[in-house]
Amino acid sequence: MGFTSNCIHVAILVLSLALVSRARVLDPVDHSSTPEFVRIQGSQFVLRRSTFLFNGFNAYWMMTVASDPSKRHQVTEVFRDASAAGMSVCRTWAFADGSSNALQLSPGTYDERVFQGLDFVVSEARRFNIFLILSFVNNYKDYGGRPQYVQWARNAGVQVNNDDDFYTHPVVKGYYRNHVQRVITRINTITRVAYKDEPTIMAWELMNEPRCEADYSGRTVNGWVQEMASFVKSIDNKHLLEIGMEGFYGDTMPEKKQFNPGYQVGTDFISNHLIKEIDFATIHAYPDIWLAKQNEEAQNAFMGRWMESHSTDAQTILKKPLVIAEFGKSSKDPGFTSSARDLYMGAVYSSIYKSARNGGTLGGGLVWQVLAQGMQPYGDGYEIVLADNPTTAAVISRQSHAMAALSHQV
Repeated sequence: MGFTSNCIHVAILVLSLALVSRARVLDPVDHSSTPEFVRIQGSQFVLRRSTFLFNGFNAYWMMTVASDPSKRHQVTEVFRDASAAGMSVCRTWAFADGSSNALQLSPGTYDERVFQGLDFVVSEARRFNIFLILSFVNNYKDYGGRPQYVQWARNAGVQVNNDDDFYTHPVVKGYYRNHVQRVITRINTITRVAYKDEPTIMAWELMNEPRCEADYSGRTVNGWVQEMASFVKSIDNKHLLEIGMEGFYGDTMPEKKQFNPGYQVGTDFISNHLIKEIDFATIHAYPDIWLAKQNEEAQNAFMGRWMESHSTDAQTILKKPLVIAEFGKSSKDPGFTSSARDLYMGAVYSSIYKSARNGGTLGGGLVWQVLAQGMQPYGDGYEIVLADNPTTAAVISRQSHAMAALSHQV
């Protein structure tokens, strides 16, 4: 699974040959006729008594854009183009806290216009046969996040020390639980289906990339995950649940820290994901950021080790499915070309495909990020406009159909 130079340059060819060798290529999943929830059986995702192996994408911006009815066509365009490329899972935000165009204006106070934007996202995903992973809060100040929750408590006269009090202070935890309940029990104004009863939603995510500077061991985050995972399952046991973790190792198995990019962030991939209410594990991968001072060869080698170690741990220790929930290649990277991105994505896809083909726990990957045309303000260097990047769209499409072809009855 290593990312040697040779591996990168043959990855797309390997994936293409794998497709050709399949006698029967299945179409991406259609869940429009008799809606069913994605479930877990053993260490595999399952849908309608078959393994569910997928290819997907991130589009964090969808609710914000859809809150303006004049821009909803951009959400529709991305779902349409993603569906045409065979992608069947989209990860997006179900939060915008106290910021401009906020969903949650203050604790427990919501902008119905923005909530209806999220309603539209869910209904469009349903229309295009794409499952959603919805995240409840951000770790960072973008879209409010953990800092906003702590600031709300401070504004209310609560004694809080820093943003890490998010994980431990009862008032702040109460704000979070109230938001979770509000989202899960929301009745969609378009479909008239409560979110907790909506099969289009594949999974909830506790937080985008939790981190904790006050406790690098991972124990503080672990306590919070246990509490909030139990809370989510108490009001919705139909949907899958994941944490939103990047994959950094902590103190549970010190020998695993060698796979970190030189530091810890206050999470523990092993202990955090062993919590029984957490249904599957995730990792994110940004070697170009985490190892910015190293060359591309070193970054690719890290990527190979990162994927391989977590895939092995998911299979042998966690015994749960694993999703590469964020990865990509930035146009801001030195020497970037679209063909270099295609090769890199092809190498990641090839590793995912080989793991799935060999019965591993890797269920799929979600590239960061897909935009519609005319959305330059949302660009961060990693954006892909499928209509404008036909070679990248072809790499994505090949992976989508290769993963679907591996699905089998269980």
